Amino acid sequence: MEFKEEDYLQLAGLQHFCFCRRQWALIHIENQWAENFFTADGNILHEKAHNAGFRESRGDHITIRGLAIHSARLGVSGQCDVVEFQRSSDGVQMPNQEGVWSPYPIEYKRGKPKESEADVLQLCGQALCLEEMLCCTIPDGALYYGEIRRRVSVSFTPKLRSQVESCLMEMHQFHQRGYTPKVKPHKGCNACSLKEVCLPKMLRSKSVSDYLDDRMEELS
Repeated sequence: MEFKEEDYLQLAGLQHFCFCRRQWALIHIENQWAENFFTADGNILHEKAHNAGFRESRGDHITIRGLAIHSARLGVSGQCDVVEFQRSSDGVQMPNQEGVWSPYPIEYKRGKPKESEADVLQLCGQALCLEEMLCCTIPDGALYYGEIRRRVSVSFTPKLRSQVESCLMEMHQFHQRGYTPKVKPHKGCNACSLKEVCLPKMLRSKSVSDYLDDRMEELS
């Protein structure tokens, strides 16, 4: 099955979806958004990486920023922060370059590595798009975290690839139905930029005491 271009979802939404399905629906179905310190800080970091058209060649190493990507099979499109191409014996051809090159996607994130797999799944989604576009296999990539100022290597295992495809399938189902999941408070709610949008809607449908009881159960 291949998706039509008009049905493509934003690949960046994969991270939102893994963090909180309701957050993803509020942004990508209901078109709601709100800035806070964390989103603003993350935007600054991405602006430095998303210098579309930037290309640097140093010997056996080529760096491209803001590379547009898509997948008709997965029905998504987006942008890679950085893709590094290393000259190798098993890679892909590049315009105006001799030899073959192996792509290595790098995603920039604020903060430090998280317990959630949201960042890892988003990076793997980028790799799946690149593989489809370039007709190659990409075994790994990296996440660069601004707080620790270093890369964390990520291997694109069969399990991780399957998780990405499963999440994207669920995202398409939600989007086609126009479905926004109900509130399920968790420890990440306080840092969410949509807290003031999300919680008031929930409080209109249930009492404050019920909400507090549910919250205590979540924390216990």
